[in-house]
Parts: sequence; structure tokens; C-alpha cells
Amino acid sequence: MTTAKLKKLLDQEHVRYITIQHSPAYTAQEIAASAHISGKELAKTVIAKVDGKLTMLVLPASFKVNLKHLSNTLGTKNVVLASEGEFEDAFPGCELGAMPPFGNLYNMDTFVDKSLEEDEEIAFNAGNHSELIKLAYKDFVRLAKPEVVNII
Repeated sequence: MTTAKLKKLLDQEHVRYITIQHSPAYTAQEIAASAHISGKELAKTVIAKVDGKLTMLVLPASFKVNLKHLSNTLGTKNVVLASEGEFEDAFPGCELGAMPPFGNLYNMDTFVDKSLEEDEEIAFNAGNHSELIKLAYKDFVRLAKPEVVNII
């Protein structure tokens, strides 16, 4: 089931979206295949620590975070991937590893990779491992208020 926080936000803002049910999948590539969505159109959420602060990164499922490049882009001293143990309590109502890319719902800075701007729509985990939400990229940016940077 979609996280209550996310569904409430989308409904309050009258955003058009669809939910896509799929068999349980845990990696971005498995999810894309299961839901019949391009890995480029599927946005994955990665949690990093930027100078010690938990931060949400959003990028195409088929790519990996370039930590050194991101650190240079953000002008920070230290960017490392966070362990699940470091963020497992940060996303109430979400299954671990299935957080939707709305850091603002969880008091977390959010950075989205510039390459996602090329997509009219994006899909992402809805807070669990068997449901996606697909909506217009422009609505995602308007509601999530991420900073658009080069992550990959």
C-alpha cells in the first residue's frame, strides 16, 4: 500500500498519478522488469550522508551514484552511501529500501539527477516492494522540491 504521507500529498495537490502493482522485487532492475518500465524512467532513491547528514539522492535505476563527482558538485568534503542501519528509522510507514523520492516528507534534503529532466514521467517505489507510482516529472519537482544536480 502506498505510504499515507505520499498519497495524502498527491491527493491534496490534485496530482494525476497511477499506481502500478508488481510482484515483489528489491533491486531497481528487478522492479523495472517486473513492472515493464524502462530502467531510465524508473527513479531509484539512494540515501547518502553528505558531511554527516542523511540526504536523499534520486537517479535513474540503471545508473550508480558517482560519490566523488557528487561531492565536487555539491562542494562538500564528504559524501558516502549510508548503511541501512543508519536510515532504517528515518522513513516511518515505508519498507526498508522502498522509500519514495520525497525527502521533504521526511525532513531530508533531496537531490535529483539532471538526466531525469529528459523524462515526461517518472515512476518510483511507493513505500513498499510491490507498488510503484508514476506521475509527471514536473509534478514530482513541484512537490518534492529537489535540487537538480549531476549525480551520475
